[in-house]
Amino acid sequence: MRGAKLPRFWPWLAAILSGLLCTGCFAPFDQGWLCWIALTPLLTAVWFSGEKSKRRGRRDLALGFVAGCAFFLTAFFWLTTVTGPGWFLVSLYMATYYAIFGWFCGIVRPIFNSIPLALGEALNARRHFPWLNSFHNLGLALVVAAAWVTHEWLRGWVITGFPWNGLGVALHRNWPLIQIAEFTGMAGCSFLVAFANVILVASVRRFAIETRIKPVRPHYDVTLTLLLLLGVFMFGIHAPQRKRVTTDLRVVAVQANIAREEKFNPDYAQKIFDQFTRLTVMGTEAIGTPDLVVWPESSMPAPVLQNQETFDFVTGIAARLKLNLLLGVIDDNGRDAWNAALLVSPDDTEVQIYRKMHLVPFGEYIPGRRYIPLLARIVGDQVPGDFAVGHDPTVFHLTNSKVLVAPLICFEDTIGELARLFVVRGADLLANVTNDGWFVKSAASQQQLANAIFRCIELRRPMVRAANTGVTCYVNEFGRVTQVLLDEQGSQFTDGVLTSTVAVPTDKLLTFYARHGELFARICTAISILVACAAFWRRHFAKRVVSQQRTV
Repeated sequence: MRGAKLPRFWPWLAAILSGLLCTGCFAPFDQGWLCWIALTPLLTAVWFSGEKSKRRGRRDLALGFVAGCAFFLTAFFWLTTVTGPGWFLVSLYMATYYAIFGWFCGIVRPIFNSIPLALGEALNARRHFPWLNSFHNLGLALVVAAAWVTHEWLRGWVITGFPWNGLGVALHRNWPLIQIAEFTGMAGCSFLVAFANVILVASVRRFAIETRIKPVRPHYDVTLTLLLLLGVFMFGIHAPQRKRVTTDLRVVAVQANIAREEKFNPDYAQKIFDQFTRLTVMGTEAIGTPDLVVWPESSMPAPVLQNQETFDFVTGIAARLKLNLLLGVIDDNGRDAWNAALLVSPDDTEVQIYRKMHLVPFGEYIPGRRYIPLLARIVGDQVPGDFAVGHDPTVFHLTNSKVLVAPLICFEDTIGELARLFVVRGADLLANVTNDGWFVKSAASQQQLANAIFRCIELRRPMVRAANTGVTCYVNEFGRVTQVLLDEQGSQFTDGVLTSTVAVPTDKLLTFYARHGELFARICTAISILVACAAFWRRHFAKRVVSQQRTV
């Protein structure tokens, strides 16, 4: 009995498989090669099942939603370390974007999918079966890949957005293929992967048909796809050979590894001060007087600008060691609170501040708290109040160097459009301060780093990352992690310092992406909208023709 029912459920199992394959692309599994086949089960389920369904559009939506749930519930399981209800709600919300993608794939599905059963049908098969046409398959891959980019781009900014783990991020270790991000952003990498997935499905379907139809013709769609990937790869090999005007910047990144239950507890204030003092002195002794020292997000146990003891400690250590100190803080004026970054100069004459512009949903604010009180009650004490939103992409000026620094807080280093605002204002170095201690020893920090790598390529700027615990590292302008803080057992969850002399480009050159932002994603969105409108018009026209024929 179970065996007889299995064929009915295979599309849903295929959708779940797609979601799980997408999860396998990212940490902790990090099997990036899976991205080349991750969408094929979902595409197969949408295109080759449900022919007798009266509401096939809704079915396609449901298949996409199931795939999205399988992906987000597993890939972002680390959110449960902060908020279980938030993890569940965020996952369900994000899955709706997969649902829209599934629906779009349904409206562009080829009409004729069945394999000819009679030899007489084979004579006109190439006219009746679009899968046998290479140009049809290339066009189908183009519009589906554009739709995939559209759905990733939308979920990156709608309701402030959560852009983590786009399919192209799975290529973060394959540095030659991701160099096109300086033109297209990470979206271009997702486009390549989605395009290849469609061509793979089309090729398998074409082979299945051609086993019944002779002769077999060349598959130009496969050939052109391979040539496209080869061209992108060759560009990536050539990109690092371009020379830039650079200056050396001595940087110390501090990872204090403060337990989250101690972080804002005043009883541990002196312990925290001592830990940062010890590690900072260790770093300065290792490299000499550094040009920049970076402490992680929310470093101090109290708001620095409002708490005199904490302010005196921060300014005192910067003056005593004669360093520019960049650190993450809470800025609270009694009415509003911001997640912020400070740059304290060694002569104590200037304190520069940047207030975080992109907040984490269900982490730093509750979407719709005022209009949907139930959400706040579900999340409970985890997010008792919302942080205020900053509005100015402040670039920090160092007193001992002409290098300008872009302070990115927490997962702001995963958002290309935000990072480019700092570079357009002149930033030469990206500095990310983050506190992955909220997510304990989970995959969150590795996933964030994989996403952050693309900011360096898009903007051709190096990055220093200082985490409370997680991944403290340096990334060069080509997306290569050049140094990473690990303990003797190879674990990233430790305390310590990472020193480096970073070659920072000073020629102020702006990449295509820096100048135009997500233009590629917007073009893909325009293509998707036009194709969707054309599909609706075609369907409406077909219904009118059928209606007129019945009338006659």
